[in-house]
Amino acid sequence: MPNIRSIDMMIIDDVFDMGTGYVLNFSDRTFAQFFAEELNIDIDDPIYAKNGTSKAKRLRCFLQTVDKATVVRTLNALWEYREVVRQRFENEDKVKNAHGQLLAVINRLSSGEARPSQVQVPPTPAFDRHVYSLTLTELQRLSGLEAQARGYAFESFLKTLFNKFGLEARDPFRLRGEQIDGSFLLGAETYLLEGKWQNAPSGIDHLHTFHGKVEQKAAWTRGLLISYSGFSEDGLHAFGRGKRVICMDGYDLSEALTRELPVNQVLERKVRRAAETGIAFVRVRDLFPT
Repeated sequence: MPNIRSIDMMIIDDVFDMGTGYVLNFSDRTFAQFFAEELNIDIDDPIYAKNGTSKAKRLRCFLQTVDKATVVRTLNALWEYREVVRQRFENEDKVKNAHGQLLAVINRLSSGEARPSQVQVPPTPAFDRHVYSLTLTELQRLSGLEAQARGYAFESFLKTLFNKFGLEARDPFRLRGEQIDGSFLLGAETYLLEGKWQNAPSGIDHLHTFHGKVEQKAAWTRGLLISYSGFSEDGLHAFGRGKRVICMDGYDLSEALTRELPVNQVLERKVRRAAETGIAFVRVRDLFPT
């Protein structure tokens, strides 16, 4: 038997505006992002799409599949999001006593009044937590390598890291007269990647050289320059604003892994801050303040 009675599912449909296949104001991307960030759940797992691929059908399947504690946690997180959005845009609540009705469903689930589920399936994690520590250990291991071997190993590390977060990274490739350390997809955008691990911070020459590579490609191409040793203040100042490149350093990588921040979300926030301010390098600690 399913976790939730049909009548309770009707309440959930109304509260979260699921009648047309949508869930609240989520896009497919922000729906997956919400579940990954707030719940560490991969809502895109095919197990939740057996009744259809719309957001509403996946959410209904998810709620009937996972354990009741996860259902309760999910409903509470969705309610919190719903209210933040509604109040931000000063929208009138069209569902009478919405919170009271939802709390009644949650109480039935918590007290065991809802129908018992024959199979209690743990939710599919967006990213296994132990992998963060293993990946951080691998990054730290690279520091003990010789410079040339370390450079190649760093490229391989970045490709593996990005693929763990669904960024579809590609191997380094060579074009006539230039070397590209790889590329990846962030949303619908293609990014060229350059990773540097040297003793000194990257200066204006490295920034301008990489930006030049990006500018020679299609107009929609962007770039990510990762300099493990950071960037010189003079170089960043001379590089200026409004470029098609965002930057990351070794401290950013370490902090993202230590704090269990999905790398794709870190990059998306860097991109958004660059779009808002024109600044190519904003540290993770400033994007995700504690």
